[in-house]
Amino acid sequence: MAAAEAARTRLDFAKAAPKVFRAIIGFDAAAREGLDPALVELIQIRASHLNHCAYCLHMHTNDARKAGESEDRLHMVAVWREARHFFTEKEQAALALTEAVTLVSDGGVPDEVYARAAAHFDDAELAHVLALIMTINTWNRVALATGKVAGTDERR
Repeated sequence: MAAAEAARTRLDFAKAAPKVFRAIIGFDAAAREGLDPALVELIQIRASHLNHCAYCLHMHTNDARKAGESEDRLHMVAVWREARHFFTEKEQAALALTEAVTLVSDGGVPDEVYARAAAHFDDAELAHVLALIMTINTWNRVALATGKVAGTDERR
């Protein structure tokens, strides 16, 4: 069954659970408050890589481009450890935290990863970064569970 056909056989989450959908949108909007838009997209892109969510990856790489992100940096997000010079220390700390929280079942969030992030963000910023990581993981799961197809950004 083709991906587009499979998506048509799954429920429309926004229509089936509108209050839940709006709550996630509200959570997402609140999480972004006060964060650098470029950092927001890097976090969402990295989590989407890890979760294999093509729908969200396509959406957030396009959003990042529209916000002025370079192609070089977009291509390096998946391998940021090998391409550290493309990212600031703060971005690297956020990417490491994104990986730890997204892959939490692989060993939790190591103290050193948390401490590195805490050194670059004040408590409010760190809470927002954590919330953003939680929301993109939620969005990834919604998209994957409901068969969203990359390239069909429904926000527009």
